[in-house]
Amino acid sequence: MKPSETTASALQDTFKDVMACVATPVSIVTGLAHNGAPCGATVSAFSSLSVSPPMILVSLDRRSRTLEVIRESGRFGLNVLGADQDDLAMSFASKGGADKFRGTTWSIEHGLPRISRASAWIASTVADFADGGDHVIVLGRVDAAEAAASRAPLVYHRRSFGTHQPYREPARGVPA
Repeated sequence: MKPSETTASALQDTFKDVMACVATPVSIVTGLAHNGAPCGATVSAFSSLSVSPPMILVSLDRRSRTLEVIRESGRFGLNVLGADQDDLAMSFASKGGADKFRGTTWSIEHGLPRISRASAWIASTVADFADGGDHVIVLGRVDAAEAAASRAPLVYHRRSFGTHQPYREPARGVPA
């Protein structure tokens, strides 16, 4: 192995460790193929991009079947999972087609698969694609959005699932 390969490999491992320190929302990006078959993939690389106009971005593995469907249809759904939906996150992280939806309660909204009980839902039209190394960044214009105020989100941090807990600083002078 060449020294530069060792260095690149070590940097990748260190980068993964650093990124594990960043808490990220866990979402499932969904699409609908022209034959009506649903597809979906778990992502942790999702972010708001713009408020005016409302836009989001998601990052998908360039070999993803879901990415193929999004390229064909020009649309995608984003299901921000609820704190109790880690089983879905794992299921949709695996390779496989419509089988990922087996046993999952979902419906079609705005022409896209929407997973039941997600803490938030966004329907988007593709605005652009950008190269992102081994991933493709999909920019989406938001067509519809809905939040379930009472459902805590699922987050991924230090290679495990959890949820957000608000930080409350104790009042001054009061023992913690």
